Amino acid sequence: MTKTSTFHVSGLCCAAEEATIRKRLESQKGVHGLTVHIVTKKIEVRHSCPENQILQSLKEIGLPGTSGRSVRREKPARSLLFQTLAGAALFIAGLILFASGAPALVATVSYLSAIVVSGWRIALRAVKAVRSFSLDMNFLMTIAVIGAVAIGEHAEGAAVIVLFAVSLLLEALATDRSRRAIESLMNLSPPTATIRVAGSETVVPVEDVATGQTIIIRPGERVPLDGVILDGSSSVDQSAITGESIPVGKNAGDAVYAGSINQRGALEVRVSKAAGDSTIARIVQLVEEAQAKKAPSQTFIERFARTYTPAVFFLAIGVAILPPFLFEGGFETWFYRALVLLVIACPCALVISTPVSVINAVTHAARKGVLIKGGIHLEHLAGVRAIAVDKTGTITTGQAVVTDIVRLNSVSSSEIVRISAALEAHSEHHLADAFLKKAEAEGIPVLRADIGDFEALPGKGVRATVDGTRYTLGNHPLMEELRVCTPELEGVLDSLERQGKTAVVLADDRGPVGVIGIADEVRREGRKTIEDLHGLGVSPIVLLTGDNRGTAESVGAALGVDEVRPELLPEHKLAAVRKLKNTFGPVAMVGDGINDAPALAAADVGIAMGGVGSDTALETADVVLMSDDLLHIPYSIRLGKRALAIIKQNIVIALTTKAVFLILGVLGMTSLWLAILADDGATLVVVLNSMRLLSNKG
Repeated sequence: MTKTSTFHVSGLCCAAEEATIRKRLESQKGVHGLTVHIVTKKIEVRHSCPENQILQSLKEIGLPGTSGRSVRREKPARSLLFQTLAGAALFIAGLILFASGAPALVATVSYLSAIVVSGWRIALRAVKAVRSFSLDMNFLMTIAVIGAVAIGEHAEGAAVIVLFAVSLLLEALATDRSRRAIESLMNLSPPTATIRVAGSETVVPVEDVATGQTIIIRPGERVPLDGVILDGSSSVDQSAITGESIPVGKNAGDAVYAGSINQRGALEVRVSKAAGDSTIARIVQLVEEAQAKKAPSQTFIERFARTYTPAVFFLAIGVAILPPFLFEGGFETWFYRALVLLVIACPCALVISTPVSVINAVTHAARKGVLIKGGIHLEHLAGVRAIAVDKTGTITTGQAVVTDIVRLNSVSSSEIVRISAALEAHSEHHLADAFLKKAEAEGIPVLRADIGDFEALPGKGVRATVDGTRYTLGNHPLMEELRVCTPELEGVLDSLERQGKTAVVLADDRGPVGVIGIADEVRREGRKTIEDLHGLGVSPIVLLTGDNRGTAESVGAALGVDEVRPELLPEHKLAAVRKLKNTFGPVAMVGDGINDAPALAAADVGIAMGGVGSDTALETADVVLMSDDLLHIPYSIRLGKRALAIIKQNIVIALTTKAVFLILGVLGMTSLWLAILADDGATLVVVLNSMRLLSNKG
């Protein structure tokens, strides 16, 4: 039986270890696939073989692991820091001894001690790499140091290994910082919950609380699990989930989410999801998984590194063997230059240039209430040229209300509401609630059981028999199709549509009975969002809606969009997205993640609104806005552009450093320690540059 297991690998630091793990496990019988999470030091393996066989394989390649999902609260850089500092101290001591005129043997011993202290782990990994036929950076550095010692360059050998240890330390610190950012999300949910059983209260670990149990949340406490309020009212700070700083009022029947803060009143909550399935747990999982969906730039760099490293390695061999017979300079001179090339062959700064930037950007977005489900989507956001936006529930609040009842014959307004509500009670259309709430507000009983021959007309309306009469409730195009439009009806429809309202007509077998006007308020930040998107160079912005032209154009004018496409069925929205993509290039589609799933999937980036209450949105979209704040759309694109710019800067820094020192190395114009120092400097710059994505800018 195939299952998925998670293993924690403490030695997993960069793409080199990932490549080693993949090479070993993907060739192992019983392993059917794996996902590697470098930042959280985890691998997820689909396998039918025993777990201990996988653990044994990891041990054999020098990357021992343990089973289990949780992120270890450890300090992975601590032992490496001590090792690096000790090696550096011995190296500096050797320099001081040499400068003070101490016997050469004493300084040499100090250098060799520095090599052993800083390099023994690296040497062990090099041996493992040789056994698995892998040409990794540990092997290259070990050969370079051994070569330096062999020709009597003990100081340079020590400098190389100490500086390489510094490079590894920088990588560890970078991933540790990113991992702590993810852990800060995990820590938002408290480890315990107060449950009520048979009138008594008990504090238990959240993992022990089952769905359906009742938990108590007092003022000032964080909500431990997702659930629905049974009793009590309060204001709840959901900023950890949605990024919104304004507390939300909550009453009985409302949902609350793990990680949010109960600010005012005590709440009794029925648990709706287990700890591992809560919204905050899903957010953390998606952030962790984001690094596995590699950005195009990361894929390119890893492919380049797989070619670059062996190419430079064989170039180094050629430099060591051929030039002594063809050019001036003895074997030792060219051998030294070959060692410099081995140092330059290590792709440290290069391979870390993209993944650290991606995970930092994704983590920053998650703190703002935006889930970007992979580096590939982050880069696609940066390239968006056009955006298609659904109207209802996206640009508008989705809280439609009945504003007008226009009678067209002797049937009363209350009767029009009663019949319309009866028809919509059986409909799943987003406007149904507006009719039902209107009936409830006016105290009109809604018929549910006495409906016959109900028929849904997708994109048009509904039809059914009420009290023995056949009624149709639908939009303007449906009435034209039924040929029941009259000059009076056209006048009413035109008037309502020019006000930006949705007009729905109730008709019986004899003709139109009445018109119901429905308004759906445009979100207050809508126009600012469109302005910001235009400022980012995104154009055109197209409003897609199944609504009538008059209403759609009224909303479009209020927002300032470039184009309005009304009266669209779901398949028409899909076609519209494809046409935009073919005409303008990369396109984003913004919708609710449910009714717009085909259009979201067709876009280069599918953005779903209001993901805090929707598991479907979390699964279907590439980017999920946990709140309903439209300004998170330009924020996401701005972050994508910023992340891509930083990634490009990192790649240029890393490649330029390599190119310059490759040339200098062949010409004999640099030394071992200077080459590794330059690589360390490039790594440091890349790491610090990537860390800017964790700042609040953007």
